[in-house]
Amino acid sequence: MAEAERIIGTPDTPDAAGDGRERPVADQEQAPQERPRGKRRVAVLFAVAAFAYLLDLVSKMIVVAELEHQEPIEIVGDWLRFVAIRNAGAAFGFGEAFTVIFTVIAAAVIVVIARLARKLYSVPWAIALGMLLGGALGNLTDRIFRSPGVFQGAVVDFIAPKHFAVFNLADSAIVCGGILIVILSFRGLDPDGTVHKD
Repeated sequence: MAEAERIIGTPDTPDAAGDGRERPVADQEQAPQERPRGKRRVAVLFAVAAFAYLLDLVSKMIVVAELEHQEPIEIVGDWLRFVAIRNAGAAFGFGEAFTVIFTVIAAAVIVVIARLARKLYSVPWAIALGMLLGGALGNLTDRIFRSPGVFQGAVVDFIAPKHFAVFNLADSAIVCGGILIVILSFRGLDPDGTVHKD
């Protein structure tokens, strides 16, 4: 009997020769356990993106309704004020002549993040990409739906530090996400959860 099992092998264990042609039960159960873990990382990404997007959207709605065409509100004296402006350029008011180009770039960033999410197994990367995704969606919404027209809309900015450009919460999310990605890259952590050392 033992000789027959050695020659034929069993469905649950590798044959006695140890060539690994038949997967053990433990190995068969391991792959399904890895997929939900990846799904949880994707859930973190989209949860962070949704939070950043909604926070930016609500803040802009309040600014347009309550602050536009009004005097700036001083938060910390002259050092930090809230003032509503319409920005046709990129983050922090740069490149106002390239509104359509920035719109296309934002859309491309969203597509790249969505494709990268399939290989995501790192919570820090999920948070970083979520901030990028939420910020890009926030400003892209303005580009599409605000005047003067589709893909040429001006972004609502309102956070005005002293001696610095005016920006919004979407810009903040994009910058924070970018900084986190740089830190993770320097530490050798990849989106798939592996760590490499140069």
